[in-house]
Formats: sequence, C-alpha cells, structure tokens
Amino acid sequence: MASSSSSTATLTTGVMQAQGNPATVLPLQRGIVKMVLSGCAIIVRGQPRGGPPPERQINLSNIRAFTLARRAAQSQPDTKDTSDEPWAWQAREFLRKKLIGKEVCFTVENKTPQGREYGLVYLGKDTTGENIAESLVSEGLAVVRREGNRGNNPDQIRLCDLEDQAKSAKKGTWSEGAGTHTIRDIKYTIENPRNFVDSLHQKPINAIIEHVRDGSIVRALLLPDYYLVTVMLSGIKCPIFKREPDGTETPEPFAAEAKFFTESRLLQRDVQIILESCPNQVILGTILHPNGNITELLLKEGFARCVDWSMAVYSQGADKLRAAERSAKERRVRIWKDYVAPTANLDQKDKQFVAKVMQIVNADAIVVKLNSGDCRTIHLSSIRPPRIEGDANQEKNRDKDKRFRPLYDIPYMFEAREFLRKKLIGKKVNVSVDYIRAATAASDTGSTPAFPERTCATVTIGGINIAEALVSKGLATVIRYRQDDDQRSSHYDELLAAEARAIKNGKGLHSKKEVPIHRVADISGETQKAKQFLPFLQRAGRSEAVVEYVFSGSRLKLYMPKETCLITFLLAGIECPRGSRNTAGVIQEAEPFSDEACLFTKELVLQREVEVEVESMDKAGNFIGWLHIDGVNLSVALVEHGLSKVHFTAERSSYYKTLLSAEESAQQKKEKIWANYEESPQEEVVQVTEEKERIVNYKPVFITEITDELHFYVQDVETGSQLEKLMETMRSEIAAHPPVEGSYAPRRGDYCIAKFADGEWYRARVEKVETPSKVHVFYIDYGNREVVSSVRLAQLPPSFSVGSLPAQAKEYAFAFIQVPQDEDARADVVDNVVRDIQNTQCLLNVEYVGASCSFVTLQFSDSKDDVGLGLIKEGMVMVDVRKEKHLQKVNLPDVDDYGSYLQSPKFYFQVIVAVCVLKSVVPAF
Repeated sequence: MASSSSSTATLTTGVMQAQGNPATVLPLQRGIVKMVLSGCAIIVRGQPRGGPPPERQINLSNIRAFTLARRAAQSQPDTKDTSDEPWAWQAREFLRKKLIGKEVCFTVENKTPQGREYGLVYLGKDTTGENIAESLVSEGLAVVRREGNRGNNPDQIRLCDLEDQAKSAKKGTWSEGAGTHTIRDIKYTIENPRNFVDSLHQKPINAIIEHVRDGSIVRALLLPDYYLVTVMLSGIKCPIFKREPDGTETPEPFAAEAKFFTESRLLQRDVQIILESCPNQVILGTILHPNGNITELLLKEGFARCVDWSMAVYSQGADKLRAAERSAKERRVRIWKDYVAPTANLDQKDKQFVAKVMQIVNADAIVVKLNSGDCRTIHLSSIRPPRIEGDANQEKNRDKDKRFRPLYDIPYMFEAREFLRKKLIGKKVNVSVDYIRAATAASDTGSTPAFPERTCATVTIGGINIAEALVSKGLATVIRYRQDDDQRSSHYDELLAAEARAIKNGKGLHSKKEVPIHRVADISGETQKAKQFLPFLQRAGRSEAVVEYVFSGSRLKLYMPKETCLITFLLAGIECPRGSRNTAGVIQEAEPFSDEACLFTKELVLQREVEVEVESMDKAGNFIGWLHIDGVNLSVALVEHGLSKVHFTAERSSYYKTLLSAEESAQQKKEKIWANYEESPQEEVVQVTEEKERIVNYKPVFITEITDELHFYVQDVETGSQLEKLMETMRSEIAAHPPVEGSYAPRRGDYCIAKFADGEWYRARVEKVETPSKVHVFYIDYGNREVVSSVRLAQLPPSFSVGSLPAQAKEYAFAFIQVPQDEDARADVVDNVVRDIQNTQCLLNVEYVGASCSFVTLQFSDSKDDVGLGLIKEGMVMVDVRKEKHLQKVNLPDVDDYGSYLQSPKFYFQVIVAVCVLKSVVPAF
C-alpha cells in the first residue's frame, strides 16, 4: 500500500535510540503497534505523555514478505503503478488483525546505515509471547532469508523448519491459489462519486481505515469491493496541517493531538462507514466503531468543532454533536480553552424564565411581561423576518414613501405576524436566552442601520419551538453565520432542517406562486372616508376587529378584517385620564393614572380579537362605540377598576346602568382616580312621572323554559326561522370540523357551545366554573341551565356569535301576580304552568318593566284566555295590585284586563272562594 508506507517513511527519533554498529543488540523494548506497513514491517509507538508519542518502524529479521501495490508518484512522471504481489495483502491482513493496538516487545538485531532497523517482535510484554516472524512463516505468508552466513543462528534454523512444514502443508504462498486481489482508488476509477455514494442509500458498509490525514479526514478501504476512498467526517472539522509554499506542513493548535486521537482508535481498525453525501467531489461520512462514534468523541474531547454546511447530512442526530460540543465548551478543553459563553454574564434567572406575551413587535420580536411586572423585548434567535430584496436606493425611496407599511407591503410579513399573534398573544411561554447581540452603530453610507442591544432567545410553548415553526411554514429564513460565530440559537440545526423542508415543499417565502397582497385602507383621521364607512359599521351591529395599537386607555387603532381597513376607535360612555401631549410646541402634562389606564387596556386587548359596536363618529373621523372582549365591556372594566369616569353621553346607552353600578363600586373602594372621593349627601328627589295609557300589543311567542321563581323564557316566533337556520349551519360545521375534546378552558362570562343530553350542540354562556367537571352554563337560545363537564364544551365559532344572531331566549315574569313564598305552593303553581304553557305558542304583551326583567300578560293563542287570570281563579296565586294610574283606569269591562278586573266585584268574590278553598285544605289558614 503505497499511501500507507510513504506516510510513515520518516521515523520519529530521539526517544528509543538504537546506537552502535549493526551487530549491536539492544535490550528488550516495548511498545504498541500503531500500523502494519506490510507482511514484514510494522510501526510501533510509545505511550502518550502530553502529546503524540514517539514512533519507530521495525522490520522483521530473517524473513521477506511480498510487496504491496504502489501508485506512481505524480511528481515523477517516469514511474508507473505497481500491483500487489501474490499473498502480499494476506500477509498484511494477518499481521493487522493480530497486532493493531496490541502491546508487543521487540529487540533490534541490526540497523542499516540508512536507519532501517531489523529485529524480533513478540506479542505480549516479554519474549515468552508469540514470535511474529515464526507465525508468518508457518502460515506460508513470508519467505525465510537463507542467503548469507546464518546457518548457526537458532532463530534461523527454527524459521527454516517452519517454512518446510508450510511447504509440505501447501499453506499460503506454497498453495496452488493465486492469492491476488485488486484495490481500486475511487478517485481514479469512479467517474461520478456522487452516484456511487447515493447508490449505497446511507447503509453502513464494512471498511478498514488505511490512513489518517488529520483528525477528521481519513482514507478508508471499502469491503468487499476494495474501493479506496477519502472520507471527511460529517458535521465536524478538526485543526489541520497547513501546507506552506516550501512544501512543509505547519500544524494548527491541537492538530497533531487530534490526528493521534483518531489514529490511536481507528487506524487499520475494522469499522463501519455510512457515506452520507458527496458535495463538490468531497465524500462526507460517519465512522462507526464498536467502542463508539469517533465524530462525537472528537467533539466531546475538544479536538473538533461543529460545521454547519455538513451538519445537515449527519445521519446520527445533529443534536448529539451539538451536545458533545457544548460539553467541551463548558469544560473549556483543548481548542475551547479560551471559550467564553455568550450568556456567561447572565444570572440563571435571566437565562431561562417564564413570561406572558404582551405584543408581537415583528415577525422575529415579541414583548413579554415577566413575573416581576417588567416588560422585555425578546428577539427569536437566528431567524430573519420577511424582507424586500433590493438595492440601497430602493430602500431609501421606500422609507421616504409614507404610504409604505411594512406589515402589509412586505410579502408574508402579515402572515408571519398573524401566525405569532394567534399562537402567542396572551399566553405564557418559556424563554431560554441564547445570546445578547451588542448594539451596532449606523454605517456612514446609511446602508446598515443602527440597532440597539438585543436579547436573542429560543421561545417555546407547549414544547414547540416558535422560531422553528415559523421557519417550517416559510414565514422566516435562517441566518447564516461565520464558522467561529457562536452567537446563534441553541437549536440552530433544527432551524436549518425546518428551512430545508420549507424549501423542498415550496412554502411561504420559498413558494413559486404569486405573493399575497394585502390592500388595507387606513381611514384614521380621514373624515370623508370615515363618513362613508359609518352607516355600514352602524348597521353591522357587533363587528370583529383586531386591536393593532393602544394610544391611551380609551383610544385604540383597530384592524377590521371583513372591511380590510384600519380605524381609530374611541371608547364610548367614559371619560379616561389623558396622557401627555405635545400641542403646538407646548407639552401638556399627563393626567393622574393615564399611564395605568393605558397599561390596563394594553394588557386586556392589545393584538387580541375583539367585537366592537360603532355608534357614532367625531369630527376628526374617529369612530365612537363599545368594545367587548371575552364577554367584558372595556368601558365598564375601566370604570370598575377606577381608571375612568362615566361620561354623560352614556345616558343614551343600554350600558348606562352597568356603568353607574361599576362607578359606584369603584367609588366605594376608593381606588385610583377615586382615592380622594367623598360621598356627597344625597338630596331627596321627587320623580315626576308622566301619565300614560296602557299599550296593548300582543305578539306570538314560544315558551321554552319556566323557572322555579315562576319566570319564563320565550322565543320570538318571528325570528324562529333564523334560529333554526343558524343551528343547522352550526351543527354542520361542527360535524365537519369536530372540536378537540378537552381543548377548551371555560371562563365565567364566555360564550361557547355545549353538548346537551340529546347529543346536539347549542349556544351557551358560562355562568360559573367550580371545577373542570362542574361548569354552570346557560343555554342562551332556550333559557335552561345545566352543570356540565368542560369536555362537553367548546369554542363558539365566530360566525355564530351573538353578534350574528342575538340570544333568542328572553326572560319575563307574570304581571299583577304575587308568587307564593311557600316553596310547596310555589312548586304547585310552577307545575301547573309548565303543564299548560311550556313548549307551546302563546300571545305576550309587556305591561311594565322591572329591575331584572319585563312583566307581561300571557294569553293562550287559540282561546285567548289569560294564563295569569286562570291561576288566580284557581286560587293558586294572589293579585299584585299596581298603583300606576294607566294600569287602573281601564275602560274595557272584560276580566282579561287586570286593571278592570281588580276593581270588579267578581274579583273579590273569587278571592273569598280561594280563601275558603285554602281553609278547607289547610285548617290552620
């Protein structure tokens, strides 16, 4: 093997000396066999002490083995390739399998003027071990040198006898077989090495390591076809030997140590190799030995570093290599002796923590709130958000263009932001800081902007790496670093793999389809455009929106998805403290608690999906209305927390009573703006009510539920078809996309869908959450209540919210009737009413409005008989006498009219009859 022999032709000198004339015999010496050059020559090394050990070549005395093939030297055009002599390979293999890595002892019998040493080699620590020369001769793999005066040498006589025995037994070279083979260098015999590597399909193949160039590059002989290949270890690089112009080699720090590390474990060992790739005619592979993976061992011992360009093809798991490199860095061994971790100056609590996501700044940056209450901007490590490629002049012109909005005008920027917003906003995430990117100054040309110091981290939620998920969808790209730049993500290889998948599948930025275009109209401050939108938004009722920005506690910027526009929205009904403003060069100081109100609104609604009711518009083109999130009215919430006051304009709203109640509660608690509130003495106010006539307007309704307090819920017959259509559509959508059981976490006040006992889904509202298995819900379209497990609940699809169709079950109570206080008597009344009217159609007329619901008279739709009057006639309830004049002055003599009936003699007669009946049933009455 020419390549092997030439690499060890120069012997290491200065440690094991062999001085004297050729006849001098040195004392017995020991060493470890590093390499077998041929059937009669080996290289022996000593024990390492602070570096690679000394080596020397020992040739076996008195025998001659056959010559291995040699390749012609490229520097000598006249030389030619030579092939193996018969049985040369078998002799080399015999010694390799017997001696490599084993301890031997030897004596030097002769040393030529050229420095070549001849001697006897024994396997083991002394001469009682196996004599290697004798073993070769007895197997017919070497020939005894009979020339010269050697007849009196006992060792010579012994070898001659063994050779004669091998001849008689026809062993090895004395046999009739040819004993030849051919080794083919793939560099010269294979036209396309890539096809050769691909044909192996990354399956392990047997091989022998013939030469180690440096710690991470070896020459291997592939079996059984005897292909000789140069293999570079995938995923790593060791220090190398630099070749100088004069032909000498200068080792980089630890290059010799890395080479010895690989040699001592692999050289001329039987291994398995996985050939993984062949970029640019360089074969990448992984060498597997029964004692371990040399790639991981080199990294762990600090002899190598990971390289990104070949890490992607490493088939044994790139995370193992990163972990081994990280271990060496932490221990600061060898090439990492001066290593300083990017987060070395951070406390442990600042390296890893849990925080709540408050805002998505960009496709690679988020704002989180720590447990301490502080907010912090976190950049996702090693990824770059979508950007527009172009020259510097285009970028300058784009910046000058005020209409340019990166979120909507940069392709896939909006999709990336929306992905993060829906995935993270308001959720708790795990943050692991990878590095701190130092602040940079802007370049003189302006091509590179200035950046402040940035905290770069890996953010995970539910075990999912957000950066990896973003890259895998093609919504971000991975930053490429210099090889010596360690400021990168701790999951950098996963990011590269995710990007490769996205490119292969043509997702997002890597798609060949047309890029998405978002035409979003910004009508903030545009009075004329706002006037055009106003009627449409008013008629729409509750509309879906996303809060893009919070200017103050009551001033927000909203994105309307259906209308694809941006509007400025002012909360109605409240007066919120104003923040500081710069008006005509004069800075107005902020009112007390303005910052607290702004922070409260941000935490509650920023970048959340909300519902808005637009009522009006101011002269500046800002819309005014009510904002709801998860069943909470933001105006009411601000008042309730003492961060706003009720404005007089709220009197016209249906939320006025709720606002007053919230304000009174905050005043009593003396919170925030009410800290110095003193309750003023109340003056007695005499309310003057106008006299009005009783209005009779019976409308058809359907009775769905009757409560224990004799209240009942009805559905309007006129809107019944709308409800049926909504329920049919909703159930079809749920059947097509069934909700994941247990994925919904109910909260009080949430609208949801609940599975009733009949197995169908209905709209409901969460009234109370005791435990996950005990959730009190109210079916908003039917009026009944139930305690269910959370697994029977799911998120209400937005298209079926109360904004699309209000709750159909309306609560009423009987007018002019006193409900019995006794529970048994009341139960009898309820049973009677349930039997008569539940699940039937009746006629309803509103008589007056109470604190919690309206009070009505109810008639049977067929007979027009009054239900309440029937209860009085049967003596089951008493009459509630109303003092309102419009209810007493009734011209109709019909007893169906309660106002007339209360003043008729028939009423008193029936009351007496009812009393007599009660006395007969209850003697103590």
